[in-house]
Amino acid sequence: MTIAQIQEKIRALKKDRDICVLAHVYQAREILEVADYTGDSYAVSVCARKSPSGSVVMCGVRFMAETVKLLSPEKTVYLANPEAGCPMADQLNAARMKAAMEKYPGHAAVCYMNTTAEIKAMCEVCVTSSSAVKIIGAMDNPNILFVPDCNLGAYVADRLPEKTIRLINGGCPIHAAIDAGDVAAARKKHPGALLLVHPECVPDVVAAADYVGSSSGIYDYAVKSDNREFLIGTETSIAEHLQYACPDKRFYYLSKRMMCHNMKATTLMDLYHCCAGDGGEEITMKPELAASAKRCIDRMIELGG
Repeated sequence: MTIAQIQEKIRALKKDRDICVLAHVYQAREILEVADYTGDSYAVSVCARKSPSGSVVMCGVRFMAETVKLLSPEKTVYLANPEAGCPMADQLNAARMKAAMEKYPGHAAVCYMNTTAEIKAMCEVCVTSSSAVKIIGAMDNPNILFVPDCNLGAYVADRLPEKTIRLINGGCPIHAAIDAGDVAAARKKHPGALLLVHPECVPDVVAAADYVGSSSGIYDYAVKSDNREFLIGTETSIAEHLQYACPDKRFYYLSKRMMCHNMKATTLMDLYHCCAGDGGEEITMKPELAASAKRCIDRMIELGG
């Protein structure tokens, strides 16, 4: 069958089986085209609550499906590809988190959204890349333990000098692999392009950027900008999607190494089989874990809106 034919089958299955499909913006174009909601991980999790559908399929990675379940516990939530994990989220387990908290007593534990429910349950508040500065700035405690992305943590610390922010060694291996040399080479090749990067990049790359923001922030900035050329310093899917949205502009990868194989693990056929009932994995968690992890997200909403 063709891609279009599979897409039509998925649309029919969604209707027949009362399914809402969520797709993170790093997913392939053919998946985004059949999704009910697309966006960053937290944004699509919020959208799932608005859907009347009783079942939700997450096309993304495991922590994203967990977040959907935390916000919509009454719904049946599936991860389209059970093997799709997040290396950053997997870097931090409960034992390592406990050790960090013991090393920095009196610090408020703040976790990035890209963490497991287990880690969220141990933290005071959760943040997204777009809300981290606002939320941490609004906290009463001047001493912060930020996990797990040390690059995002450094970005926040630079903008909140009044806070003492402790970091651990962790982060996104895709964004962290790019350095100032990649920036210099890309600017030489495309001198008229604006550099748009994610704050998960290393500080030298962030400092060289014309704009720093979340994946959705980068997308929106490029769409609205009058500039005609852009270097995209986040997962390669964003540059691809922007080409469709703005065919009169040019978008270049900051580096071809910025491809997340975990995000690319989910295929259109994975989504098809999950919607058909013979694929994917249902996300479940113990009620006490879910309650503790959701408090972390509720605090984020309270401080950040």
